[in-house]
Amino acid sequence: MNALEWLLLVLAGVGAGLAGSIAGLASLVSYPALLATGLPPVTANVTNTVALVLTSVGSVSASRPELAGQGRRLVPLAVAGLVGGTAGAALLLLTPAEAFERLVPLLIGGAALAILLQRPPGELAAEGRRLHGARDPWWLVAGTGVVAVYGGYFGAAAGVLLLALVLLGTGEGLPRGNALKNVVLGAVNGVAAVGFVVLAPVAWSAALPLALGCLAGGRLGPRVVRRVPQALLRRLIALAGLGLAVVLAVQAYG
Repeated sequence: MNALEWLLLVLAGVGAGLAGSIAGLASLVSYPALLATGLPPVTANVTNTVALVLTSVGSVSASRPELAGQGRRLVPLAVAGLVGGTAGAALLLLTPAEAFERLVPLLIGGAALAILLQRPPGELAAEGRRLHGARDPWWLVAGTGVVAVYGGYFGAAAGVLLLALVLLGTGEGLPRGNALKNVVLGAVNGVAAVGFVVLAPVAWSAALPLALGCLAGGRLGPRVVRRVPQALLRRLIALAGLGLAVVLAVQAYG
């Protein structure tokens, strides 16, 4: 890996850390950067998951004010994230590389559409408060486990899905719901990363610069989410994701 690629991955990591901690979009920034360095899809996905652990470390460490008072809620959701992330990582390791390469365009395209079609976070939180008041619904933990399986397998826009689930299920505002999402997503990526380090081909020369950028971006993200509107960021990344899905589909099916 040359110096230009190393710098590209650091910058991609900062962007992924920001996008991930702000809007759950980290993989739509970091995964294409890894592909651009020449890594095959499965290796890029595995390396991406390992590096993104530091996004969660950075964002969670900067989100302590928003996490105050959420301990009782956090424990079952984190457990669901660990169980689902383990299942998703195992599914990836059992999937043939050729099959995964053909699935990736569909996963990225679906993730991008989910971002474009998702209702604004404020509306989701208000709907959650209207539906069930102060009590979290029974389906929140189960839904978190399902999203975690997807997150452990691939992860693009898993944070988007998880944030929508948390806002709708808890009725919390965006900063507190986002902090909760970051912890659960950290559990998903962390347990998947452990399995990948032991059993899968991690490209450490790419993982290190990406992880350093992710840590910096993750630290900045919670500060940004308190101040910056997200709508434009989400639309831009979603459109870029749709374009990437088309390019990868042409490569995989052409």
